[in-house]
Amino acid sequence: MWIVPPSKIFNFPYTPLMQNVQTILNQLNPPQREAAEHLNGALLVLAGAGTGKTRVLTTRLAHLIQSGTAAPHNILAVTFTNKAAKEMKDRVEDILGAPAAGMWLGTFHALGARLLRKHAELIGLKPDFTILDTDDQKRLLDEILKEANIDTSTYPARVLAGIISRFKDNAWNPSDVPSDQNDFGGGKAIGLYARYQARLQALNAADFGDLLLQPLNLFKQHPHVLMTYQNQLTHVLVDEYQDTNTVQYL
Repeated sequence: MWIVPPSKIFNFPYTPLMQNVQTILNQLNPPQREAAEHLNGALLVLAGAGTGKTRVLTTRLAHLIQSGTAAPHNILAVTFTNKAAKEMKDRVEDILGAPAAGMWLGTFHALGARLLRKHAELIGLKPDFTILDTDDQKRLLDEILKEANIDTSTYPARVLAGIISRFKDNAWNPSDVPSDQNDFGGGKAIGLYARYQARLQALNAADFGDLLLQPLNLFKQHPHVLMTYQNQLTHVLVDEYQDTNTVQYL
């Protein structure tokens, strides 16, 4: 995590609706407050359900801004569900008395989609690409299986969809999939995956897994884009960090 030099200190504009973070900090117990007041450097909070982890995270986020340590656009805050993301956003806006629009705050997939919309053409898509739902994905895979003369009663599209999802959770593009993962369709899983990805690109589409895998590809293939975000996003906050899978972690 980057330490913000004095030249980058940011003064967040006061609004009449803004709460004093100090008042909120005073309402926390000592371990919660210690975590919320930690401004720079790595920090891992270990706590059980219902112990106020999200409250600590959002208070820390607001404290980073009100203390002048980081600007809203310098903060990346990610979580796993839309409900949790909305709760985080609402709490931060309540504290700051201002919209959180400048922040990178949301679910892994929502923020991945935001990245892809901004840089789609660098990975062969257009900014208005379509995100396939489960039914659309199954229909496309059905077509691909039939074109490959594979019996869909023996090898259903829904099973192939699950396999591809697992590949993407492991951050595997078709060229990365180990040979021992190729069983589906009589040893054709990797080839079907490659054909599916090519079809998605031709359709200007992405599936749910691509919202994480493609940003990772973007950063690997275009280091200057990665460096831009490394320099901009000085603080990264992850809710329920222990639940990250490989592609989310990367």
